[in-house]
Amino acid sequence: MIQIKKLNTQDSNFKDQLSQLIFFEAEENTQIEKTVAEILSDVKKRGDQAVIEYTKKFDHVDFSRMEEFEISKKELNLALESLPIASKDALEEAAKRVFDYHNKQLMSSWSYTEDDQTLLGQKVTSLDRVGLYVPGGKAAYPSSVLMNAIPAKVAGVKEIIMVVPSPHGERNQLVLAAAALVKVDRVFAIGGAQAIGALAYGTQTIPQVDKIVGPGNAYVAEAKRRVFGVVGIDMVAGPSEILIIADEKSNPDWIAMDLFSQAEHDELAQSILISPSDVFLNQVQESINKLIDTMPRKKIIETSLVNRGAMIKVKTLEEAAEISNFISPEHLELSVDDPDMLVNSIKHAGAIFMGRNTCEAVGDYCAGPNHVLPTSRTARFSSPLGVYDFQKRSSLIKLSHQGARKLGKIASVLAHGEGLQAHAKSAEYRIDNE
Repeated sequence: MIQIKKLNTQDSNFKDQLSQLIFFEAEENTQIEKTVAEILSDVKKRGDQAVIEYTKKFDHVDFSRMEEFEISKKELNLALESLPIASKDALEEAAKRVFDYHNKQLMSSWSYTEDDQTLLGQKVTSLDRVGLYVPGGKAAYPSSVLMNAIPAKVAGVKEIIMVVPSPHGERNQLVLAAAALVKVDRVFAIGGAQAIGALAYGTQTIPQVDKIVGPGNAYVAEAKRRVFGVVGIDMVAGPSEILIIADEKSNPDWIAMDLFSQAEHDELAQSILISPSDVFLNQVQESINKLIDTMPRKKIIETSLVNRGAMIKVKTLEEAAEISNFISPEHLELSVDDPDMLVNSIKHAGAIFMGRNTCEAVGDYCAGPNHVLPTSRTARFSSPLGVYDFQKRSSLIKLSHQGARKLGKIASVLAHGEGLQAHAKSAEYRIDNE
């Protein structure tokens, strides 16, 4: 029988209890840090040969040339065409919806001209080359391919290099099919920190990318953290999270399963339920104990719920919204009568699922919005992965003669004030230019 922590906002120590619950700090693993640092340094120095050796060591794939790790377009297309009809249809429909949603995010260049004919504006351009890391082997994450590759494609990225580990040579056909569907340019059957190093620094075979996106294990996350600055990264994500605000009219079985849907990711995932109804919270607790034995990943769910889960009793839905904003969850479900009203009080959340019919799981796969979301309270200052992550902005400044005289005088005064005489003189030359 699972017993989830119960908190009440009326308790005198509620804030301390809430802080202890949500402030997750991953234990520092110096061995992982040391190993990753060594791998990255080696890949930077020796390129292909280092990647080949580490892949043999960790994934037990023994190829002598890097070219053997590249998966051909023929193999990718065969994986797509060989899918069962239901799987292929589902993958195609999900991809279409993700494309449709992200097409609306595309930013355009703009400019305006002032009265003296000075032009100011912004030029938007796509990144040239992006690296996509996808977990492989027995794990199948075709949705990660869609969610990371599609916004890059919409943004106009010229080349997407995908890496996916293949332990013991096992290549996941769903992942390869997804890569074929969204037309990933090149795919290599490599993974781990060595794959991140190859993308970040480039090797004799794998070109250096501008940004690396996609989920991975602790070694991959540490490698991404270390190469940031050499290349861009999407984020260093923490454990998955769901927060559900529900009233007494919600179905307790539905809510219990929604909590399970995050808890089954791993033991560190966090599932929290907030409600103004004690009766409903007890009903969900009963549903959890009724349904848990039906779950193949029962042990993971149990560990997650007992160690990191919670039910929070609040006075009102407005108070629930305040707590939600403090937690700033990755996923937020509003299972209430009027989610359109309650969403007005929400400031910080990665994705908001509105209404009783909207479960978080559809967001993971096929609703359309991206499932790569900020975790660990970073929704306070960051956003879901999107087209804008694969575009960059350059400022445009074109001064007319009159504009140069006007702005040059202002710049000269400010530059002298900062003691930067060359700045001042540079602007003054344009003032005196006839």
